[in-house]
Amino acid sequence: MNSGDTAWVLTSAALVMFMTVGLALFYGGLVRAKNVLSTVMHSFFAIALVSILWVMAGYSLAFGPDLHGVIGSLDWAGLHLVGARPDAHLAPGIPHLAFAAFQMMFAVITPALISGAFAERMRFDGYVLFSGAWLLLVYCPIAHWVFDPDGWLHRLGALDFAGGTVVHVNAGAAALAVVLVLGRRQGFGRDAFVPHNLTLTILGAGILWFGWFGFNAGSALGANGLAATAFVTTNAGAAAGALGWAAYERIRHGRVTTSGIASGAVAGLVAITPAAGYVGPLGAVAIGLLGGLACAGAVGLKHRLGYDDALDVGGIHLVGGALGALLTGVFATVAVDPAGADGLLAGGGLGLVARQVLAVTATGLFSFGASYLLARGVQATVGLRVEPEHEADGLDVWLHSETGYAFTEPIATTALRSAGHRHHLPLHQGGHATRSPT
Repeated sequence: MNSGDTAWVLTSAALVMFMTVGLALFYGGLVRAKNVLSTVMHSFFAIALVSILWVMAGYSLAFGPDLHGVIGSLDWAGLHLVGARPDAHLAPGIPHLAFAAFQMMFAVITPALISGAFAERMRFDGYVLFSGAWLLLVYCPIAHWVFDPDGWLHRLGALDFAGGTVVHVNAGAAALAVVLVLGRRQGFGRDAFVPHNLTLTILGAGILWFGWFGFNAGSALGANGLAATAFVTTNAGAAAGALGWAAYERIRHGRVTTSGIASGAVAGLVAITPAAGYVGPLGAVAIGLLGGLACAGAVGLKHRLGYDDALDVGGIHLVGGALGALLTGVFATVAVDPAGADGLLAGGGLGLVARQVLAVTATGLFSFGASYLLARGVQATVGLRVEPEHEADGLDVWLHSETGYAFTEPIATTALRSAGHRHHLPLHQGGHATRSPT
């Protein structure tokens, strides 16, 4: 066991957990003030929900003893047999528990990413049921396909260094499926949905950029040269993505926006994720730049096509993840990672590109189809969509009996008292509900 590698992987796990907090702030600033708490709640609650599900069954399904390359068995449920000794098959040199903890944080952030698509209109109990079922039935099989050495896409030779398909294509496809079931927000296409706090969004984007070093460089599973490469390519991809989005805005709209720079950095990070340990710095700049440009163009499609992806999960994570995975087949080289493969520019031909196309297609189709069926099932049981009155007043008041800011209190007090009367919630003086079951 290598103590330095162990320290780096554990640190990286903490960085990825911090990314989910950053995502909460990033998403929270982009919605209207009346929905900031419900939006933040989606990401923060995912940390608790997924952490328990991962221990109980998720890790075993994703990385347990293989069942035909499709999913793991339940032999490791409850982290049974997952201890302090390394597992040579998955991560030699670090404790098996350290690998399980690192992968747990990937599992935490993925359903949190999806929540941006249905912000401002989903019931909280519907969110909890969908996210828990989705983790076990969609995320875990795809993680096994790609990340586990026995998974069918891994054996085929598809490359995904840190989750371009497992996290981003998966989350983006699922997000589109859910919004098709859920429907559009009131006033979509007519009213302007103005972000209420872009300062919060920039803070969240900065935390995401910071934490992404653990996400990508930590996927080297050691404190080594490959981690250093992934660190540098991650930063290059993020920076190029921000510049690409800025260039698109300047050419298309004549000005560069704060939200655009933040979104561009995230788009670059998404695009470089599958390639981070397989390409050099110049390849990372190209991937990040193309990711920023492509995602900036993709986010406008929702208005043309009429679907309401509130915070552009499909436009950034599906498009960016798919593009990054495909460009891995172009820029990858064994000079960076001998365990990888040569892409098109390194003389490897079209073989790796074809495998990347298959991985993106299989992940996207499975995630979209399974997520659509899950969303329909949740809709038919506990329900997905909030009541029109609740959506108009804001989810913070109706779902959580709270408001995000003191300056919203005069407006929210009437709605809070109405919610308290209807749901028999005791109210403090000033209109704030005590913590009670919602």
